[in-house]
Amino acid sequence: MLSAHAWLTLAVIIAIFGSLALTQLATDLVMLAGLTALLVGGVLTPREALAGFANEGVMTVGILYVVVAGLRDTGAMSALAQEWFGKPRSVAAAQLRMMLPVAAISAFMNNTPLVAAMLPAVSDWGRRLQIPLSQLLLPLSYAAILGGLCTLIGTSTNVIVAGLMRDAVAKGTVDSGLSFFTLTPIGLACAVAGLAYIVLTTRWLLPLRGSPLRDASDPRAYTVEMLVMADGPIAGRSIEEAGLRHLPGTYLAEVDRDGQVMAAVGSNFRLLANDRLVFVGVVDSVLDLQKMRGLAPATDQLFKLDGSRTDRMLIEAVVSHQSPLLGKSIREGRFRTQYNAVVIGVARGGERLYQKLGDVVLETGDTLLLEARPAFLQQQRNARDFYLVSGIEDSTPLTREKAPLALAILVAMVAAATLFEQHPWFVARGYSMLHAGLVASFAMLISGCCKAESARRTIDWPVLIVIAATIGIGTALTNTGLAAAAAEVVAGFSAASPWLALATVYIATMLATELLSNNTAAVLMFPIAIASAQALHVSHLPFVVAMTIAASCGFATPLGYQTHMMVFGPGGYRFVDFLRFGIPLNLVVAATTVLLTPWLFPFTP
Repeated sequence: MLSAHAWLTLAVIIAIFGSLALTQLATDLVMLAGLTALLVGGVLTPREALAGFANEGVMTVGILYVVVAGLRDTGAMSALAQEWFGKPRSVAAAQLRMMLPVAAISAFMNNTPLVAAMLPAVSDWGRRLQIPLSQLLLPLSYAAILGGLCTLIGTSTNVIVAGLMRDAVAKGTVDSGLSFFTLTPIGLACAVAGLAYIVLTTRWLLPLRGSPLRDASDPRAYTVEMLVMADGPIAGRSIEEAGLRHLPGTYLAEVDRDGQVMAAVGSNFRLLANDRLVFVGVVDSVLDLQKMRGLAPATDQLFKLDGSRTDRMLIEAVVSHQSPLLGKSIREGRFRTQYNAVVIGVARGGERLYQKLGDVVLETGDTLLLEARPAFLQQQRNARDFYLVSGIEDSTPLTREKAPLALAILVAMVAAATLFEQHPWFVARGYSMLHAGLVASFAMLISGCCKAESARRTIDWPVLIVIAATIGIGTALTNTGLAAAAAEVVAGFSAASPWLALATVYIATMLATELLSNNTAAVLMFPIAIASAQALHVSHLPFVVAMTIAASCGFATPLGYQTHMMVFGPGGYRFVDFLRFGIPLNLVVAATTVLLTPWLFPFTP
């Protein structure tokens, strides 16, 4: 008989899922409201309700955002993505080019830092390809999960189950544990089936949201000059090979080579070091050009500004009718000397400006794209020289020279986290991913790979709030007996036959993962899986393998895995998107696991 607190918890969970599925309320607000109801209703104590906000996993995710800031601000992951992902010609090809390396790396790297590191790179890549981010970011999360199924260290769930198996062997409950590659055969089969499902069904089941660029008809079409760097990857490549053909929101207007201007160059035109490239495009496309390896702003005035480039940002300023710059060219106006800022581009009512940037004679209403220190905003916001002055978010120039260092910090973090989770000495002393992440984030900050302000902006607070609130709600499920009641129902179905028992354990674990979390579901269902095998006098291995796969495969709700929450906002997703796209994927992986596991791991010991 369920208690009053159990019924209240059940009602709150139904209300949460109903609100998320049927309304557009913010997920973090809905989860906080549910947690508050359980706290006020006496189901949870204040300590239990707030435990999620001090949870090691939540803190780890928050710390990893700082590591991501370092990878983003140095352009490290964007550079790798540019080489790995290439320039596919369709959404399906783009998904494959992105998911295959992510799944492969995920087999040997924890999912959460991998998705955190790849998220900004995939977002930039999608914008350049003009692919809605909603068709890339959820596949990114799913690919990381599917790849993580393939080895013992692919996900934290696998590590937890391996530890439970070691304890069971020590107690004599089972006679063998899990090796590093025990899960590989079934994990590979699930990964292949899952990736094929994603590629084949995206056009029907994933929404078209997350506009890759601002409106391309934006009248602020800037004329920008970029220089081909002698030591960059673009020198010696054709326009097509360099990825400068069919750029979203911009176009290459002409190439200036030693004073010879060549307009409308073909895709096979080969670029040389120190070529000046003139682009015309909207501000988002200019930001993409600034981040592209091998290109740099053509003006040498940038290097004469005070301070480091990492202390600057891009600013838009509209020339007023009282400006002393009117009637003068940018060069004659001595812009750098007067304002400690450099003009990167000029927009004039959507017109193409044919003069060199320094020769453009300024008129009232011209919009200037500047690189300057943030102090320029305060100094000029109310000055008569400009009608409007506004900063552009996330426009700090990349510190590319520190990219190798940022990648080295990431590799060291992953290696340390793997060692902490596997080596008995570190396990006994409680070392974990949090320790590795804290050291890595501190290294990113003190090495200058990212600034403190950039790190603060990178942290996605709504994601952390949702994960923390989910932990509290999961505690309510356990404390009120709802989780135990569900386990008893599963045990009742598990006595008929090995196949039915295996399917029941898988489905129950999958549902627990969607409602609780992957690690909670694994811990809860592990004894049920072992008990089911013992009741039927069959091998425990197929039941443990199926339960482990199911615990990691929560695709149908954003609560099923923390990487889902990381892509939820940037991809513009809604709760119903996960249901529509994730439920069939759950069924695909479930069918693959239940059908193949008894063949790969026979019931007869």
